[in-house]
Amino acid sequence: MSTKTETLKSRDLSGFVTKYAIYIVLVVLIIGITIYDPRFLSVNILRDILLQSSTRVIIALGAAFILITGGTDLSTGRIVGLTAVISASMLQTQEYGRRFFPNLPELPLIVPILLAIAAGLLVGLINGIIVARFKVPPFIATLGTMVAVYGANSLYFDMKPNQSQPIGGLRPDFSQLGTGAIGTGSTYSIPYIVIIAIVVAIIVWIVFNKTKLGKYMYAIGGNIHAAVVSGINVNRYLIYIYSLAGALYGLAGVLEAARTGGATNNYGNMYELDAIAACVVGGVSTSGGIGTVPGVLAGVLIFSVINYGLTFIGISPYWQLIIKGVIIVAAVAFDMRKYMNSK
Repeated sequence: MSTKTETLKSRDLSGFVTKYAIYIVLVVLIIGITIYDPRFLSVNILRDILLQSSTRVIIALGAAFILITGGTDLSTGRIVGLTAVISASMLQTQEYGRRFFPNLPELPLIVPILLAIAAGLLVGLINGIIVARFKVPPFIATLGTMVAVYGANSLYFDMKPNQSQPIGGLRPDFSQLGTGAIGTGSTYSIPYIVIIAIVVAIIVWIVFNKTKLGKYMYAIGGNIHAAVVSGINVNRYLIYIYSLAGALYGLAGVLEAARTGGATNNYGNMYELDAIAACVVGGVSTSGGIGTVPGVLAGVLIFSVINYGLTFIGISPYWQLIIKGVIIVAAVAFDMRKYMNSK
């Protein structure tokens, strides 16, 4: 009887560790770094980590939409760069000496932001049409748009009179989105960009769990053939999902320009790999059909803690890359093991 009880307890413990592994790793990382240097566990450090994580969270949530359907989006980073350049080019101060559009009147803040998000949505729409209508594998489809978007962004960035000069001199009301905070000057001030990321995460959670789009997204990723047989218009919903992901990348690009105070055509380079890595580490299955918003948030925070925390205690960036690589491979291996066991 005791042996049976011990077996059940062992299974329960194993199940708990499997279910909450990502959060356990995050807590262990924080505790380990804090033991090495107690100063790490401070409000200012936490705020800095959240600030750096904010745009990455929005990008990773967009990537999660695609991964859950069983696809991959390689155009993510280039969409971020495109929308950062578009928004920054139209939101410079009138007094700035090298304005992208010298004769452009001061526009309401929301207009360039919406235009940039719309540009991201448009690229996402193109991705969705290529994948859904032309049946091009997502890896190849988004690889093509990644290259094309970078080329288009570079042409735009090279227009006269800018001619590939970094875009600066951003309007204060725009920069405030990325650097301002509620309760500025207070120890417990909350950056606007963090609030925006939290709101986006809540909205995405609702989409994932409470809407038809979310239900169909999981169904498509779980078994696309069964989804077709059950009457789901797979092509239509794939287009919706890729478009929504593109819009999220667009918003992230806008916020990244506001946070850094400028933009170039190289913004967003390789962000897609960070986003995919955060999703996979956060439990989004590479086989599709599985993934949660809290898991994605934890995945982003793990890499932010690694980047910030290990730099904080003086560990070489090269060791950080090795640690990140090991975590990514371990997460994918763990995911594939669960997938094969389920089969």
